Amino acid sequence: MTGLQLCHRFYDRAVAPLLAGVPHAAGLLGDGSEVLGFDDAVSPDHDFGPRAQVFVTSTADAERAEVALTRLPPRFEDFPVAFVRGSRLGGAAHHQVEVVTAPRFFTDLIGRDPVDGMTTADWLTTPTQRLATLTGGAVFHDPEGALARRRAALEWYPDDVWRYVLAAAWLRVSQEEAFVGRTGSVGDDLGSALVTARVARDLVRLAFLVERRWAPYGKWLGSAFARLPLAGRVGPHLTEAVRAAGWRDREAALCAAQRELAVATNRLGLADPVDPEPRRFYTRDLRVLFGDRFTSALVDRVTDPEVRALIVRLDHGRPTLPGAIDQAVDSVEILTRPDRCRAAAGLLGPEQEQARGA
Repeated sequence: MTGLQLCHRFYDRAVAPLLAGVPHAAGLLGDGSEVLGFDDAVSPDHDFGPRAQVFVTSTADAERAEVALTRLPPRFEDFPVAFVRGSRLGGAAHHQVEVVTAPRFFTDLIGRDPVDGMTTADWLTTPTQRLATLTGGAVFHDPEGALARRRAALEWYPDDVWRYVLAAAWLRVSQEEAFVGRTGSVGDDLGSALVTARVARDLVRLAFLVERRWAPYGKWLGSAFARLPLAGRVGPHLTEAVRAAGWRDREAALCAAQRELAVATNRLGLADPVDPEPRRFYTRDLRVLFGDRFTSALVDRVTDPEVRALIVRLDHGRPTLPGAIDQAVDSVEILTRPDRCRAAAGLLGPEQEQARGA
């Protein structure tokens, strides 16, 4: 049994009968390992049990739903229906059926109702973990399509935003790819291993962009990566890189992984093809891909006026792209707070007015 299955049965058998006559949609989206299907036998030790979101369209319907839900049973399939879920309700045990409007729910999680349209700033200030849990999870009931419309709006980046974020991903790789060998060549094996792990993580996230999949946060990044079609070709090289005992082997394995991702990037047709073969790093005895070649090729194909203007603002003789929020920031205290993510728009390049949706 998975958490999604438990929650779907809970809605069908316990929640829906109580809401007969109350117009609503229902599902399980947002936070929680079970939303992305990564819950296991360890998960029920905290914040786990039968739950759902009920999406209403009016205050009157919300009040009717809340009254009806007071009649939920104390237990469902051997799980308590009232349990503590994180910081909700001040830590008091309570049933975990959240009654909310769809615009409020999505705005609380990403700072905007996606049916109103997503600006470039909206895309860049929304962490991929949020997008994964809003387009993943499960919809239990949606007769008017309130959830379907919003989830469709968040399915994937517009093509030129995709080019921009993918260009930024290759730029991140290029900025440290030579450090694997440079640190190792001066006897800093720990430094070489640390850089290797950083570059490997960036390549994993790059694979999600190539596959048009939203990357989850760190706990489930490797598990979700293993499900990507590219994982079979890229994963063994990354595993070899992070396990290697010497910098030469790390460098070779990372170059092999980069080559696979370079070929896959070319296959997307988002830019003119770039030679995917690694090469010598200037005159030094090091090998790299020079990932920023993909950055330039992708940027050259951007025509959307909003994205183009962003690139021009960030261009200081060459593309200097901070990318999306979770390419530029790695703080849980920012990435889990939509208000802080949107406040970071100035760091990422978009005009503040765009970030506010003006």
